[in-house]
Amino acid sequence: MITHGKNIVVFSGNSNPGMAADIARLLDRPLGESKVGRFSDGEISVNIGQTVRGMDVFLVQSTCTPVNENLMELLIMIDAFRRASAGRITAVIPYFGYARQDRKTKPRDPITAKLVADLITAAGADRVLTMDLHAAQIQGFFDIPVDHLRGAPALAAYYVEKGYAGEDLVVVSPDLGSVTRARNFANRLGARLAIVDKRRPRPNVSEVMNIIGEVKGCRAILVDDLLDTGGTLVKAAEALMKMGAKEVSACCTHGVLSGEAVSRIAASPLRELVITDTVPLGDKHCDKIVVLSVASVFSQAIERIYNDLPVSTLYE
Repeated sequence: MITHGKNIVVFSGNSNPGMAADIARLLDRPLGESKVGRFSDGEISVNIGQTVRGMDVFLVQSTCTPVNENLMELLIMIDAFRRASAGRITAVIPYFGYARQDRKTKPRDPITAKLVADLITAAGADRVLTMDLHAAQIQGFFDIPVDHLRGAPALAAYYVEKGYAGEDLVVVSPDLGSVTRARNFANRLGARLAIVDKRRPRPNVSEVMNIIGEVKGCRAILVDDLLDTGGTLVKAAEALMKMGAKEVSACCTHGVLSGEAVSRIAASPLRELVITDTVPLGDKHCDKIVVLSVASVFSQAIERIYNDLPVSTLYE
């Protein structure tokens, strides 16, 4: 809780107002007065209902579905704060959209993550606070400071509380690109590591090729940063069960859950899917889905940024 000064204010766009309200409450501050609407032709209309001159503004806005609408809201609100003479503007982006387009995989591909980083900087943001970027190098796409939080501590704490430990526990990376993340998660639980070797013939389509590591008779936890259509995770869970796993659970920071993801999860052999609230669940309900709040992590990070303290202690 911030106990000194009165020059901090938390605002919210339309993407994740619930999380923004929780963050403001944990900081013992009222949520900033703003209204984000639409003109009759669909253009975004922003009205800031209070002075922000000289204040430390934290704008909470995930760039999740509808991605382009939420991104434009973020940019326009940042511009509004800049023109209203805010002292410092921090874009709090729990889920950073377009992060999967972080490099050229074939000729003439865009690097959209870099473009979005440039847009946020050009709009007037002074720093960015986010969680679990799809690729760590995206931090370097920004020309302003980026505080990169981790969802693993909250997710791992959930499994520790549920009693997940012992030699029969294995943490599984759903692909080669997530091995470092899965290894760190396994270290937190004192578990072994396994890897799913897959190939992706086209976007959002994957084929499981092989399981590297021993999973027979084990309780397996699949760990990833985000879940979009659910195809990769479900196929990995099916492969693990065929290889003799006793049960399979999964966790990820960002539950994007687009398309038929919820129905795939419901029909899958997954015992449970644990996600955080960086992306609002909305009406995508399923008995297998558990949502953890990370508002406290963001509120602590905001307090540390405001007081010029290190943020790294939150995920060490």
